[in-house]
Amino acid sequence: MSDVSRVRWTIIPRTAPEPWLDCSRCGESKRFRSSDKIRVNANGKRVDAWLIYKCTACGSTWNRPILERRPVRSIEPDLLLSLHGSDSALTRRLAFDVEGLRRSAGRVEQSDDALVVETVLSASTMPVRRLEILCSVAEPVGLRVDRLLANRLQLTRSRIAGLAKAGDLALFPPGSQLRRPVRDGMRLVLDLRRSPADTLGGGGSLARPT
Repeated sequence: MSDVSRVRWTIIPRTAPEPWLDCSRCGESKRFRSSDKIRVNANGKRVDAWLIYKCTACGSTWNRPILERRPVRSIEPDLLLSLHGSDSALTRRLAFDVEGLRRSAGRVEQSDDALVVETVLSASTMPVRRLEILCSVAEPVGLRVDRLLANRLQLTRSRIAGLAKAGDLALFPPGSQLRRPVRDGMRLVLDLRRSPADTLGGGGSLARPT
């Protein structure tokens, strides 16, 4: 028998990173959001492509460079077709390329709006005394670890901080912080021996299997 429950939380951001840019129409810095549309300009031998962003306040557009004067023959046919068709998988991948976006825009805001899908890896057969959470984050997200735990376990963030201070919550790899965004491969370990599962809020992760 085991009193350890292991789960995976797959975190899927709902909102792509948004750059802050000087908007010519608003006359000040504003957030811009991907339109999921790609503009392609081909002059026969070379191709330019941009992912179109729109100001969240007035709708003005900004063309984020994707390809610049690229020889047509150097582009995979499938990629060229996806660019012309604004393929949804391609536009999402580009929109979540934070480092590439920062090279073009500088300041980038990441949303904490995310869907969390839980998968039980190893269920406890006894009252849970140790909960291990493996975080799977394929795309960058602004969701902080303390907010993630608070939402999933139905606790206040101050309670989460208290558990960490008492040594009942550990974050791996070492150096990970509660007030920083969750990252792929993070492991969160809750020792519940001093805080029984039924006092931690009703989160599904703490329930015994039925």
